[in-house]
Amino acid sequence: MNQPSSSKKGYLSAVLHNKCPRCREGDLFADPNPYHLKKGTRMHAACPVCGQPTEIERGFYYGTGYVSYALSVALSTATFVAWWVLVGFSLHDARFFWWIGINAALLVILQPLLMRLSRSLWISWFVHYDPEWKEHISGNGNKVLTV
Repeated sequence: MNQPSSSKKGYLSAVLHNKCPRCREGDLFADPNPYHLKKGTRMHAACPVCGQPTEIERGFYYGTGYVSYALSVALSTATFVAWWVLVGFSLHDARFFWWIGINAALLVILQPLLMRLSRSLWISWFVHYDPEWKEHISGNGNKVLTV
């Protein structure tokens, strides 16, 4: 029993792996390593698999600042709860300041990943998955509008 080689990825898997939201196969970013700081933010102009443009309009990714902020707050809240449960807080020692320092270091270290995740989430909210994208493409690579 042979399985098809192209398995359909789910939404969450495609977003976490920075895949194109339309075909869920092509990479959004030109460099797979987010920690190459000079090249880590460069995106393909269009998906290498389906041709979906990654910058839909000028300034399209300005909204990712809000998404990145929300992800940072969620991560800080998660580390706060984990620290509270595992270590605890006290007014009599420096445990709170240790949490602040560790949380700040964690946010700085994870910033390239959070930036990529926020861009991947942002574009996925505006470009929807099309399992039959090959049928909706004309010969010149433009999307054919079907009524």
